[in-house]
Amino acid sequence: MYILRSCHNGEREIAMEAVYRRHQCFTACDVLPVYGNGSFHFSKNDLDRMCLGVFCLLLMLYLMFTSLWPIPTLYFTWQIYDWHKPERAQCCPLGGRGTEFVRNWKVWKHFKDYFPVKMVKTAELSPSKNYILGCHPHGIMSMGAFSCFSTEAGGFAEAFPGVRSTLAILAGLFRLPLFRDYVMSAGMVPVSKESLEYMLSRAGVGNAVVIIIGGAEESLASSPGVNTVVMKHRKGFVRLALENGADLVPVYSFGENELFPQVVLSEGSFGRRLQALFKQVMGFAPCLFTGGRWLLLPYRRPVTTIVGSPISVPYVSSPSEHQVDHYHTLYMEALSKLFHAHKTSYGLASTHQLRII
Repeated sequence: MYILRSCHNGEREIAMEAVYRRHQCFTACDVLPVYGNGSFHFSKNDLDRMCLGVFCLLLMLYLMFTSLWPIPTLYFTWQIYDWHKPERAQCCPLGGRGTEFVRNWKVWKHFKDYFPVKMVKTAELSPSKNYILGCHPHGIMSMGAFSCFSTEAGGFAEAFPGVRSTLAILAGLFRLPLFRDYVMSAGMVPVSKESLEYMLSRAGVGNAVVIIIGGAEESLASSPGVNTVVMKHRKGFVRLALENGADLVPVYSFGENELFPQVVLSEGSFGRRLQALFKQVMGFAPCLFTGGRWLLLPYRRPVTTIVGSPISVPYVSSPSEHQVDHYHTLYMEALSKLFHAHKTSYGLASTHQLRII
């Protein structure tokens, strides 16, 4: 168990305000769900990162029409040459052009202290194998997953020596100038089939690819006191595990849904249908939520991310639907068992149930 040292409240407020903006820009906790049909969708939080990425693009285009035009010209030339680098993370053990420097920024410790976030290890992960970590629930901003798997402040490297956590985010973000270098420096990779397969089959062993399975749809169910995960029909990550012989590891973040109160619209209501239509057209779901300070900062609530035991998955080059269904069922059972084994230790009643939809 890894628990952060606390800071003075004033220091944590100031640090959190700065980190929140950075987190909005590139948090890897918005790892995108792998759907059964192989497509990838992104959640509402990617809009924030997309806005910053578009700003970077517009800045470079503006410089093209100034006396500084050689700078964007050289950069775009380099970007074309470097186009496929994000999908082929062979240049660095962290994926992309990831550096320990970015993951070790001191600001991440303040970020972790703000809630605080802690990670609980329940089993060993062997550095001689590869893993797919499925994180639940998505929440509004996925703070727990970001802190634990995208920064060294989360203590993952210390808890699992020889295993590297890599978070996958929207592939389109890696096409935006300047911004792509920012997210690559944090060791993130696109949530594309090519990228994930490369990490699991051609980047050696000891890789833990982190995916938030529920994505945009799950964020719409996020609300204090509610523990709902969307994964009953999401089997693409299981197929990916079978095709690469990667073990599956369920992960649950208690307290993630307590950070932002949200207006959860009832199924079939006009508002919910509007959200569904928006998600279908734009790819992300608009959530009606409020925070603490300035209505944006998340409330200070403890977030505990439990890393479960790995489920052994064999290598099957062309898995059948029956095999996919079998390991998908095993995964859902393991996630449910993990939830019920720890729920009373982290603020939930013994009667509280995990709803899987």
